[in-house]
Amino acid sequence: MDKRPIGIFDSGVGGLTVVKQIIKALPHENIIYFGDTARVPYGTKSKKTVTKFSKQIVRFLLTKNVKAVIIACNTASSNSLQELRQTFDIPIFGVIVPGVEEALRSTKNKKVGIIGTSSTIRSKAYETLLAEADSSIEVYAKPCPLFVSLVEEGWTENIVAKLTAQNYLQELVEKGIDSLVLGCTHYPLLKRCIGETVGSSIKLVDPAKSTATMVKSFLAEHKLLQQGENISERYFYISDDTDTFSNMCKKALKKEYIPEVIDIESY
Repeated sequence: MDKRPIGIFDSGVGGLTVVKQIIKALPHENIIYFGDTARVPYGTKSKKTVTKFSKQIVRFLLTKNVKAVIIACNTASSNSLQELRQTFDIPIFGVIVPGVEEALRSTKNKKVGIIGTSSTIRSKAYETLLAEADSSIEVYAKPCPLFVSLVEEGWTENIVAKLTAQNYLQELVEKGIDSLVLGCTHYPLLKRCIGETVGSSIKLVDPAKSTATMVKSFLAEHKLLQQGENISERYFYISDDTDTFSNMCKKALKKEYIPEVIDIESY
């Protein structure tokens, strides 16, 4: 039994969708979450900058004695995962591979849409892994950078969100995709809006659930699971105080948490 917490981080509130799935899959695990609310969004920043930010965050999480780290951010996963694994001696998980595996299970006509930040789409991480797994799959990728800002503002179901979704997603619908990967952890908070835009015939693929399953299997295999009926402890940290974080906590986790603001630049 390993009582140490799992560290989870994102550029802002999107990673709460991963926290939600971790809690479902691993209800007894302690969690330390960091949302980089002062520097969101990551999707418009360079690989070098995203990696710098990610290293600072992992160093912070290590001060909390975490046993594993989940990068609950597609931009950081696609740009920084390998360098983080080379730098830190701790299990580190991204969300790209679980998303690819779920997309492969989901698609029937082998036409898959990918939406994400500009940086994630530019990295071609999803396209590369899907092509390696099945070269016959047609992949249509579309950057949707405004979705992150909408979520951070709490605008997930208003007319602005709906018009933005229509503008971004119509061309993917016209390509005949049957599966759409939500390639940013912010996007599941727009799931209703996105689903209504693309229609019920297109399955929305959320990598968060598959990520939780992967982490659970790893922890069990390496005897790192927290066992028993203990009440888990969950602590949340952010780099800038915003009302949005508390609001999104209530929406994603159905519970109110009070985050602590820290100076992430000092790590």
